[in-house]
Amino acid sequence: MFLSPDLSLACGVVAFPWRPSSQLIPRVPSRCTLTCNAAAPKVPLPIASPASLGDDPSKWDPAECDALLRGGEQVASVLQEMLTLMEDMEMDGAFEPVAVELVAQGVIGKRVDEMESGFLMALDYMIQLAQKDADDERKSLLEVIKQTVLDHLTKKCPPHVQVVGLLCQTEKKESRHELLRRVAAGGGVFKNDKGLKCQIPGANLSDIANQADDLLESMESRDTIPDRKLLARLVIVREEARNMMGGGLLDERNDRGLTTLPEAEVNFLSKLVALKPGKALERMIKDVMNGRGEGADNIEPSAASHSEQESLTGVLGRGSVSGHKPRPVRPGTFLETVSKVLGGVYASNTSGITAQHLEWVHQTTLKILQEMAF
Repeated sequence: MFLSPDLSLACGVVAFPWRPSSQLIPRVPSRCTLTCNAAAPKVPLPIASPASLGDDPSKWDPAECDALLRGGEQVASVLQEMLTLMEDMEMDGAFEPVAVELVAQGVIGKRVDEMESGFLMALDYMIQLAQKDADDERKSLLEVIKQTVLDHLTKKCPPHVQVVGLLCQTEKKESRHELLRRVAAGGGVFKNDKGLKCQIPGANLSDIANQADDLLESMESRDTIPDRKLLARLVIVREEARNMMGGGLLDERNDRGLTTLPEAEVNFLSKLVALKPGKALERMIKDVMNGRGEGADNIEPSAASHSEQESLTGVLGRGSVSGHKPRPVRPGTFLETVSKVLGGVYASNTSGITAQHLEWVHQTTLKILQEMAF
């Protein structure tokens, strides 16, 4: 195991060949300087996902640069301590992965409360570099550290936040529903598919749905979505938790979030209800959910030109209310819009072909998101 300097980080990039600990030779990383030419922010910015940093370090935000450097130094320190502990251990090849996990648990456990805000950010960046270099062993070690950190942080979260994390890791729909039922019943200790006991916290279904909705709102308010797989999982968690409540779609606890229907989602929904359900309509929905067409990210959020604004259309071809290009259609907001419209149809007792069409759109969208999520 050795630590060597990355081109842009003041920290170590890790390579981990699986060989006896007696052959592991630590190397101290040298410090490299990263220059950021961006203007200093007036207020501290929330640390963005590593995917949003871009490939040009000169365009990174100074706050992100500083967090990435401090987090990278801490990752290197963790790896150095793990190396020291593993040098004193004698193990054969079969037990090396288990030993790495045990060492990571010990090292991370006593440091988790002191971690920098950029620790996970730097860790994700190193994982990306390892993936680009096709270094599976280095990537595997870094992912073990990341999962250990996430496990420790999860234990410190409120029960409903822990449940959202568990649901996002559960692939089968039936398993998620069973988990939700046990959580709503107060939680407890249960056996999983492998016969191992696991502790499930008790939580309120409304709190679970609201937590997923808050996370969705935070992700979908950005110009770009770096992780659509996670976004799809959160939408599924929110919808399934809401659907399991006593009143279902019309449950008064679901009456939160949108007070005015968003323009982009209404425009897209008006196109869908004008077409007959089928494969063509399903392809339209799938393209938008995957970030194509009306769902494409705003790469350049600059204002549209005057000629472009003149051609912008709103609902049913009428002029845009705002006069500007609507923001992209987002999966969570779109399903929220469908639910609001469908709830209004049912509340007015005018259900018919329109309600059936909207139900089909709702179920088809959920099916597409399930395919995207897992």
